[in-house]
Amino acid sequence: MENPSRRRILSLSVALGLAGAANPAQAWASTGSVTGAGAGTGPEWIWDDMADPLMVSMLDNGHVPAINTAWGSWVNNNDPLPSGMPSEFTAYLQQVNRLPSWADPVKLARAADFNRRRDMYLFMLYGLGSGIMSTVIPREAKSVYWAAGGGDMQDRAAKTFTFGYDLSQLGAFRPTGQFVVTANKTRVVHAAVRHLLPQSPHWRAVADETIPISAADILVTFHSLGTYARRKLLDWKIPFPAADQEAFLHSWQVAIHLLGVPDEHIPQTWAAAEAQSARVLTPILAPTTEGIALAEELLGLTAQIDLGVTRGFLNEFVRYVLSDEVGNWLGLKRDYAAAALVRTAWPTYILFREGLSPIMPATFYMFDQLVRALGMAFLNKGSSGTTTPITIPTGNRVG
Repeated sequence: MENPSRRRILSLSVALGLAGAANPAQAWASTGSVTGAGAGTGPEWIWDDMADPLMVSMLDNGHVPAINTAWGSWVNNNDPLPSGMPSEFTAYLQQVNRLPSWADPVKLARAADFNRRRDMYLFMLYGLGSGIMSTVIPREAKSVYWAAGGGDMQDRAAKTFTFGYDLSQLGAFRPTGQFVVTANKTRVVHAAVRHLLPQSPHWRAVADETIPISAADILVTFHSLGTYARRKLLDWKIPFPAADQEAFLHSWQVAIHLLGVPDEHIPQTWAAAEAQSARVLTPILAPTTEGIALAEELLGLTAQIDLGVTRGFLNEFVRYVLSDEVGNWLGLKRDYAAAALVRTAWPTYILFREGLSPIMPATFYMFDQLVRALGMAFLNKGSSGTTTPITIPTGNRVG
């Protein structure tokens, strides 16, 4: 049965004459998906027919606190579903708590090994690259800012980091791993936000959409993470064999599926992913009031960790991995000495780490400290070596 909210928006777009201008088939459908064929409905008009109505019921009937308490012990992929949850919620999890039939365990194992070998680069790219890029993705920045987590960005960033952290673990998709559970929790959180955020007058005043976090929005976020990270690794000339690239993409394909994106919109190859990213991510990047505030808070969290990493160094590393244009949008103050250091020392650092240079650069310690600062800022608020539990919100940011 079609989601009533989706049907309402589709009808409105036709009435306003927008359907032709933003033809979903032209914008998204492609034979380059994991199913080998496109669909007639573009992902900008797709939300989550399974999770959305369920979470409306859970929120409206006051079940969320009990769910948050019950699933605190549900961590590993092979953990039994916890007791103490409404029967319809348990029934939903029984349907989705599994890998897709097309998941390839050999590729997933190779992806896990790749993540282990390249974890430092991925950590930097996801944290200071993708994390800050998210603040210049207007819809994402506005949704994050005005949702409940926007009021406590350290907690919000830590929960977001949990997703990437669990995806990057060696046994992420194995029974003893944690990513399948993390992805299912994240999918439910998205559904809750879709119900809650439209009730926020603050979000409605700035949003250009009626319902947040469409399948298209999730794909845009994937491109700001996976597609972007692959591109930077290649730009930095880090050895990245074709088999590793294919495995890395496959892990993201499975992750996107677990978040509820229809398979027909998940890119099948990196060429398809790059083409999709060029159409749907690059053209929309822009500053917003909310995004500027989020970027300042995120960088401030990292700079507060007393490991000798200056705010000027952080600003310049962001400019290096994104662009000066993004840095200017976000008002990141220049530190030209740090800029020169980053641009000359980072390539040298890579050469040494990859065994292509016998000389350890003097900046080796600085970059390692930067990684530690990111981890301490976002791993459970720096209090331990564990990630922050994912919980379902029950409201929005107040102001």
